[in-house]
Amino acid sequence: MSMIEPLRAERNHPGKIKKHSAAIRLWHWANTLIISGSLITVLLNSTLTDRVGFTTLVKESMQDTAGEITEEQAGAISHGLEDKVWGIHIWFGYALAALFLFRIVLEYFQLADQKFIQKLREAYKAYANTKFKRERTFHELTVKIIYAGFYFILFIMVVTGLFLAFEDLLAPFKAIRHSVKELHGFCMYLVLAFIVVHLTGVYLAERKESSGIVSDMINGGKGMA
Repeated sequence: MSMIEPLRAERNHPGKIKKHSAAIRLWHWANTLIISGSLITVLLNSTLTDRVGFTTLVKESMQDTAGEITEEQAGAISHGLEDKVWGIHIWFGYALAALFLFRIVLEYFQLADQKFIQKLREAYKAYANTKFKRERTFHELTVKIIYAGFYFILFIMVVTGLFLAFEDLLAPFKAIRHSVKELHGFCMYLVLAFIVVHLTGVYLAERKESSGIVSDMINGGKGMA
């Protein structure tokens, strides 16, 4: 379990706290809000606005005020509400795509010691070249691989989500729509798994030597570990 804890201090300088640029902090918290909003819309449409259950609820509720309504009328109301929620989900998807593009551009302009690709390479080299006391280097490499996996999942979600949002313009690829939708939904569960792992790791880190890691993502990382 300790392998998923993010490290607060620099690997080569244990007394130095890792720095986070204002741009990466903005991306981190904006991404948190957008992903949370997107997942909430999925939760709403899979529970509260579920087509069968909500249609029955509409029929029972409308009987007391508007009298008897047909199954088709109740279904139309349910379908309309469901479409509204999915419309909001699509806008969250656009925002997520914009943030993902922002993160790619940001990687290019980040300082060398704050580039994710650079950190991933250094973590791998440190693990590969260290023959003794490899626990810390393996720990850091594991955390970086988890983050790399998250970025890859975001990429798949953005691509499949945009495909579904613009499916009318991609009519020649209509045959793969179902597969794309299934992949998009599967990635949602992977994102949920990452959230659980990430929050668990941060919680454990805050209780140990990396205490203060959350505040570092707010203020950028100041002082010494």
